[in-house]
Amino acid sequence: MNFFKLLSILIFAIFLTACGMGNPNGINSVTNYPYFITPDAQIVKKVLVPKGTKLIFEEQFLKSGKQNKMLPEKKLKTIELQDGNTINWGGVPVTMINKYFNTEMSGYSVYADFNKLKEEEKTKFSSVWNSCNDDLGVKVANTDDWSFNKNNIIDVESCSVLYQRYFKGDAHQQKFLDYLYYELQSVETK
Repeated sequence: MNFFKLLSILIFAIFLTACGMGNPNGINSVTNYPYFITPDAQIVKKVLVPKGTKLIFEEQFLKSGKQNKMLPEKKLKTIELQDGNTINWGGVPVTMINKYFNTEMSGYSVYADFNKLKEEEKTKFSSVWNSCNDDLGVKVANTDDWSFNKNNIIDVESCSVLYQRYFKGDAHQQKFLDYLYYELQSVETK
């Protein structure tokens, strides 16, 4: 084979890989994370989840898609409730808890379904959270506990993209997050 033919084949192979054609899943495909569907209600990360909850785990060698048994909790990245189910997290109906993507941060985001919150169950905490109209990011001491454990929750890191601890120079954002954390700590747990 001459040099130019070999070079053209190599360039074509690089082109296909760059376009995603060399990857059967495509370059922009969603990772097929390993997941497990709970056959019964069970406690995961100190949270009682109902039957049918989807537990999504970090990428693991030779593991993808649906698993027949639960993988180690330390590899859990998401608790996703199915079929309109919610769990009570601080008096708020929650549909999903998602570990922070940044491994240097110790916490998770909590996603509420405020449409399922009954009028008589509303608290100042739920109202302030609902005003952001999105997920709540909490910093925790123990990443093995995703429950509403006020002793484990160190701070409220974010409430949607509107309020972020990252923007330390923005007094309005910091004051709002301080107030939200105060209200979180004021929730009466049953």
